[in-house]
Amino acid sequence: MNPADLSSYLKARIRTVRDWPKVGVNFRDVTTLFHDPEAFRVMVESFSLDCTRHKIDVVAAIDARGFIIGGALAYQMHKPFVLVRKKGKLPYQTISEDYALEYGSASIEIHADACHSGARVLLVDDLIATGGTLFAAIRLFQALHAEVAAVAAIIDLPELGGSQKLRASGLTVHSLCEFSENE
Repeated sequence: MNPADLSSYLKARIRTVRDWPKVGVNFRDVTTLFHDPEAFRVMVESFSLDCTRHKIDVVAAIDARGFIIGGALAYQMHKPFVLVRKKGKLPYQTISEDYALEYGSASIEIHADACHSGARVLLVDDLIATGGTLFAAIRLFQALHAEVAAVAAIIDLPELGGSQKLRASGLTVHSLCEFSENE
């Protein structure tokens, strides 16, 4: 399926929940894609084809919807899978990184032995908004002397600027569709 057709196909299946979790926010609910076996399959295949070009060693995904795509992609590509979790959720020695939210801050972490030095990491999430969580995850892998080779997301929200910042920092960004705030 070509990228334009894939984008239209997925957008038609993503549920938008208006004014959630607060008034003025258009929540893009990708759980509808996970419920559709064909949509799920084409997402994983599209990411897999793109990732082959980047010679990925490790697939890492961000808590929690990113885990669904990341786990399936790691399985498809026969690669190790790393969880990027909210602070306090991993059972072994971890490293953590704080990042800013719209109102306050949060922390994410990975296991200290999540990957080897020099590993090429694909970072997966359900969507790219401001990029704050993704940049925090990138810093975690850099602390382990790994290289985040690319970022993949189902949805890009380009008006929020995250994908532009990621590309400006030298990263390849692969999103399957994008939404404007007025869609």
